[in-house]
Amino acid sequence: MKNEKLKKFTSLLLEWNRIHNLTGAKTEREVEANIEDSLYPCEFIDTPNSILDVGTGAGFPGMILAIAYPETKVVLCEPRNKRASFLKFVTIELELDNVTVVKKRVEEYYSEQPFELITSRAVTNTKMLLSLTKHLQDDATRFLFYKGEQVFNELEAVDSSLNYDIIEKNQRNYLYIKG
Repeated sequence: MKNEKLKKFTSLLLEWNRIHNLTGAKTEREVEANIEDSLYPCEFIDTPNSILDVGTGAGFPGMILAIAYPETKVVLCEPRNKRASFLKFVTIELELDNVTVVKKRVEEYYSEQPFELITSRAVTNTKMLLSLTKHLQDDATRFLFYKGEQVFNELEAVDSSLNYDIIEKNQRNYLYIKG
């Protein structure tokens, strides 16, 4: 079932991308590489009950994690109209009852409950992400940030008491901050 949904997601993204330029991934193989990148942390994170994905863009990693974790409540926070519209369309087409798309900047979004996991890929630096989501987290919230080589410099500017791991694969650094 998950594979079918991932294939349909790929097809929808390529179709929409031709018109709306949602992502730099223009071929099936490039989209699949982004899906693999999004899914890789499932090998080392605990399954969360709730996920907030900051700046979801074309769906990486939030939409892919929502497909991987169908029992997890997932909020995709994306301020740009065409990307939020695409995410809403995919949510309906793939019948993802666990997904809510919020067309807002994360600092303007409020939730009654803190999230168990906050994710982000290519949005801003680690310190800013932690600050922008302060009102959506508690002491148990974990973070999964998909980073490049700058992650090491970014961590120098963050509280040194953070409990984190950096898992490296290819050109990606997965920063996993545990609550």
